[in-house]
Amino acid sequence: MFNLENRRYIGSKANLSDWILDLIQKNCTGDVFADIFAGTAIIAQKASKMYSHVIVNDFLFSNNLIYNAFFIDKAWNQEKINEYVESWNMTSANTLQDNYFSRNFGGKFFSFDDAKKIGAIRDDLQLDRTFNNKEKDILLASLIYSADKIANTVGHYEAYFHKKDISSQFIYQVINPAPIKDVEIYREDVNKLSKDLKADIVYIDPPYNSRQYSRFYHVLENLAKWEKPKLEGVALKPPAENMSEYCRINASNVFKELIKNLQCKFIAVSYNNTYNSKSSSSKNKISLEQIEEILNSKGKTTRYEHNYKFFNSGKTNFDDHKEFLFITKVS
Repeated sequence: MFNLENRRYIGSKANLSDWILDLIQKNCTGDVFADIFAGTAIIAQKASKMYSHVIVNDFLFSNNLIYNAFFIDKAWNQEKINEYVESWNMTSANTLQDNYFSRNFGGKFFSFDDAKKIGAIRDDLQLDRTFNNKEKDILLASLIYSADKIANTVGHYEAYFHKKDISSQFIYQVINPAPIKDVEIYREDVNKLSKDLKADIVYIDPPYNSRQYSRFYHVLENLAKWEKPKLEGVALKPPAENMSEYCRINASNVFKELIKNLQCKFIAVSYNNTYNSKSSSSKNKISLEQIEEILNSKGKTTRYEHNYKFFNSGKTNFDDHKEFLFITKVS
């Protein structure tokens, strides 16, 4: 079974979560914790064991689906799920027809057989009426995790390995839901959400550079939405959507607006020190000095640092990489 953290995701805080939450617990008080750029949501999941109410937000459709599957505390039938998954694992790709997913991604991000089976499962789930919403979310999230695990990539979908023969490895595996009793889940632009958000502690882990998550994970977004858009380019991307201003030149201004609008007691911000990276795509859109200045305008801010290996796409040579956590006590 897949646990929440068992996925490849750029910027994941799985290995930093204990350090981050330990500092937050030591320096912040309150009962309501909000993770508003949730990503993998590993911070929110661990925070749910420390705080009575958790708010989770991310603008990707695939992430929102995953949160619903893992966190929403509703009834579902384990045996029914297992039987469905096992029946697909016993189905030979040779018995399946070509479909949208195999025509576009077969022989590229996946083998032809794996792509055919993934697409067939997604088509079937789109039409199926025998599962309740919780069960369907679990099956879709399980499909996303299972597909992502064997994808012919470095961990994102900006490109794929060019191979003559891609081995077929797909096994449909079920996620292991971890319900949160008191949780709110959103798929909102954070700057809009901030105007109505009420929390004691707000954790912020924005995109650091120009890499747009909706483009990096477009294949998973496609699986989640299943609108079958026309795809273009070498990476077979759909028309652009959900483009974050935090990945653009105006990032410091939208961050300033976000901080200004937040209604909370404490703010915790994750960031790193790749601001001066030689790679334009790896270079941070906001400097550490700008973050500190903006946060200090909201209240007393303390900066903590941690040595950590950063994501390297192959074009960046950056030594002495550090992750930072800024904690602000709102005035």
